[in-house]
Amino acid sequence: MLRDLTRRGLAALAVVCWAGSSGFAAEPLLVRSARSGAWSAKETWEQGRTPGAGDRVVVRAGHHVDYDVVSEEVVRLVQIAGTLEFARDRDTRLEAGLITITTSEEPSEDGFDCHAAMKDMGAMQDASRPALLVGRPGAPVGAGFSALIRLHYIEGMDRLSCPAIVCCGGRMEFHGQPMPHTWLKIRQTADAGASTLHVDEWAGGWKQGDHVIVTGTRRQRDGRGVGGDFLAGAQTEERRIVGVSPRDFSGGYPVKLDRPLAFSHFAEGNFRAEVANLTRNVVVESAEPAGVRGHTMYHRKSAGSISYAEFRHLGKLHEKGRYSIHFHLAGETMRGSSVIGASIWDSHNRWITIHGTDALVVRDVVGYKSVGHGFFLESGSEVNNILDHNLAALVLPGKTQNEQEVPFDPNRGAGFWWANSQNSFTRNVAAECAEYGYRFDVKKTEDYNPVRQIRQPDGTLAPKDVRILPFVRFEDNEAHTMKFFCLNLRGVTRPDRGLDFYSQNESLSREAVEARPEPGRPFWIRNFRGWEANWATHLGTTGVFIDGLDVFRSDVAVWRSIMDGSGFRRMTTKDMRVNDIHNPMSSGYAPTREESERGAFRGLSSFKDDMPPTTVITSAVREGNLVRVRGSVADSSDIKRVLVNGREATSTRGSFAEWEAVLEAPSGAALEVSAGAEDVQGHVEPRPHVVDVEPAGL
Repeated sequence: MLRDLTRRGLAALAVVCWAGSSGFAAEPLLVRSARSGAWSAKETWEQGRTPGAGDRVVVRAGHHVDYDVVSEEVVRLVQIAGTLEFARDRDTRLEAGLITITTSEEPSEDGFDCHAAMKDMGAMQDASRPALLVGRPGAPVGAGFSALIRLHYIEGMDRLSCPAIVCCGGRMEFHGQPMPHTWLKIRQTADAGASTLHVDEWAGGWKQGDHVIVTGTRRQRDGRGVGGDFLAGAQTEERRIVGVSPRDFSGGYPVKLDRPLAFSHFAEGNFRAEVANLTRNVVVESAEPAGVRGHTMYHRKSAGSISYAEFRHLGKLHEKGRYSIHFHLAGETMRGSSVIGASIWDSHNRWITIHGTDALVVRDVVGYKSVGHGFFLESGSEVNNILDHNLAALVLPGKTQNEQEVPFDPNRGAGFWWANSQNSFTRNVAAECAEYGYRFDVKKTEDYNPVRQIRQPDGTLAPKDVRILPFVRFEDNEAHTMKFFCLNLRGVTRPDRGLDFYSQNESLSREAVEARPEPGRPFWIRNFRGWEANWATHLGTTGVFIDGLDVFRSDVAVWRSIMDGSGFRRMTTKDMRVNDIHNPMSSGYAPTREESERGAFRGLSSFKDDMPPTTVITSAVREGNLVRVRGSVADSSDIKRVLVNGREATSTRGSFAEWEAVLEAPSGAALEVSAGAEDVQGHVEPRPHVVDVEPAGL
């Protein structure tokens, strides 16, 4: 496994899930492991019997318990201080109220924060770290088998925080069978009544019975308020696959559905609907989606990743912090952890929330049907995360949550939402979202200070105004079928009713003047595509460089935007209903002579990259006496090279957007892996990513 060498300890725990024993005839039975062994073996347990319904189970430190059963009995608590590993060669099923991964062996029903005074994880050997392993990197749950975890609310628990899976500084892994494509574009329009789609690439790994969605391509136009039933008017459709065929006479690959489509799904040129597969063989779900739902969390100094797993019916409606997948205040202690190829659907509260956490990779994820927002960077302190080739489909409007980190966000429904642009957004698609495809929302208010402590390349923290931090990279993104905005960059929040142009213009200009990007550091938007929308782009800041904009079948391409200090090139529009550029605005600010001499009028093509790359190792998997290392690099410039233990890695996509290296390493010995990058500007990464690889067999 991987262990980030910067880990030094664990976070503290606070919110109690179990309200106490009041009202119960007896405290639930405590079942503790006596030794390593199979869950199904009575010898594994101190009580001489296997865990049963209502039990509290503790897997003790140093014990490795193999979960090898399909059980419908609901265990109240599974607290893992050792290792609980699901079998990969058979079906498994665990029904539980709460699962925690923690160093503590004292049973505690805490489903949000971590309460125990735990050991310094950085000083622990990897084999001693508490772990929940549902598959491993490079060793997923086997094809033809499934692992299912169902989360139940149990009377006496705190409805706000349970049921849940919470990793408190331990290791949590979910790995299902990989598939080459989790979502694809359709090749030709699928008319209403059609029962076959034609996709543009071979849907390898897709099979009969898989659950798929086809994204809508006709936006809703019924008024401007936040009321009404957005879901009822949506045209994204769910189906099951009957069969997948090789390329046919159309030049596409047929995917046959179990019943005809109710709506037409458009495909012409670069403007095409998507079809996405939601089915995985590793599943985490709420047992009662209409009742009390569950959530999952990684805390600071935890370890582990998710690949090709399915998270469904999770998230607590309108409740801060209770999300389907939540990386919570981890800083850079989880650098290189990833969510790849997952499906997250029917969430009542986000798909993935990155909160106060840096340098994660989220790639090839399908998000379908969420409330509030989808892919969500919560507080404005998050930097150097990579969100690549994800699909955000059907985000429903929510409402403001209690004590939310950014108080002015009304949660109206964005595919991607962030308050700090110093991250990488590439090749993503947002489809049929209630308000925004992409939303950058940050401002200074009485209860929010946009000057945040931001991690610097040397690892220190420094106060920075996140309103003007440029993208690491924003490239090849797309949004379509938007009732309102495809991309809203620090622009206005649409009023509930009507458009008060005077007040909006005043606030737009004032906020643009309050925080102006520095010369040479614009918000660089490369190759953005927006179609079938009201407003494709809306810019509420100076210093934007739109370098490639393709807009089709929308009302306006650039709507009521601040234009000062910005540049536009390679713009194309077609079938516009109103204007290409509508009501452009100036902030009214005239640069001083000093600002002019520093480059205020030099134009945006003079972009200056003054930041080094950020490299992350996403996996290091043993193959006999070799270790295959994979990772990604985030940078505004192209990359000259990536060095892994002094050897040059091979780029497998783009300019080291993904890379691979193979190292020699005797299977019986541990290996330290170090990876760092240099870009074409000569910037060398000052702090390579360093991880440990365990000896084989651990």
